[in-house]
Amino acid sequence: MTGWRMIYMGTPEFACPTLQTLIERGEHLLAVVTQPDRPKGRGQKLMPPPVKELALGHAIPVLQPPKVRDPSFIETIRAMQPDVIVVVAFGQILPKALLDIPPKGCINVHASLLPRYRGAAPLNWCIINGEHETGVTTMLMDPGLDTGPMLLARSTPIDDNEDIVSLHDRMSMMGATLLAETLDGLKRGDIAPRRQDDGLTCYAPMLRKEDGLINWYRDAATIHNQVRGMAVWPGAYTFVNGQLLKIFRTRIGEGTGLPGSVLRAGQGLIEVACLNGSIFVEELQLAGKKRLDAASFLTGCPLAPGVLLGGNAGEGAAT
Repeated sequence: MTGWRMIYMGTPEFACPTLQTLIERGEHLLAVVTQPDRPKGRGQKLMPPPVKELALGHAIPVLQPPKVRDPSFIETIRAMQPDVIVVVAFGQILPKALLDIPPKGCINVHASLLPRYRGAAPLNWCIINGEHETGVTTMLMDPGLDTGPMLLARSTPIDDNEDIVSLHDRMSMMGATLLAETLDGLKRGDIAPRRQDDGLTCYAPMLRKEDGLINWYRDAATIHNQVRGMAVWPGAYTFVNGQLLKIFRTRIGEGTGLPGSVLRAGQGLIEVACLNGSIFVEELQLAGKKRLDAASFLTGCPLAPGVLLGGNAGEGAAT
């Protein structure tokens, strides 16, 4: 425990292990700041962010400003007199007026090995780009986008078949541990902030729905990585007989044929040709149906070798 007066800012499930760690350490949490409740599901019912639910479960005050740049919100934080602000996947860029409030600074847990993969979706793009290693970095925040001085970093390998679900869970726990180490090191005074080398950076933008569209005129490894990196949202997708078909899990094969054509569809196997090689589709979902493994899918929706996947509804393979 540092004994510092602390404000925590975070929103999604990824931010919960770090908040839980701060609670278990007995840190003096003045408040938790998170995004406003959002409508979700078919009924569009307002749902609280995961961090809010965790905070309220421990009787921690919760603030949900629509915009953190609002002068009244900044004054509210200033009046709390925090020593430090911890930020994990909050979802808004903090203005300088807010960053300047805590004397110990604003500490961010970022899910990449900075300066690489600055931006909103670092884990997704690490997988999509076929990286074999990633990690978490703690840094002192400045007004830029993930550009502040680095404090500590830890790396971890990415398995060739690991998807965003597994990596997300591992990295959220790793981030919580690294934040605890960072706070202890800063308290002792033995961590020296290190400036990032901007020449080594790359950007990880927020995913768009259209990023999920599979272009079968790419090599098998590229498509396999796309599926792994977008398994939660937007989901990698193609079209079959004019219907949307989402693909959630694949493995790389060695088949050859016209890109987008089904090579095999039987005995629990669905193999589709790519520009180079092929992929075996292991989990998929037809629009309006349940997510199924390949064998179960073929029971209710038989495919024949030669069927062409791809493009938009009613079109053939993308070119």
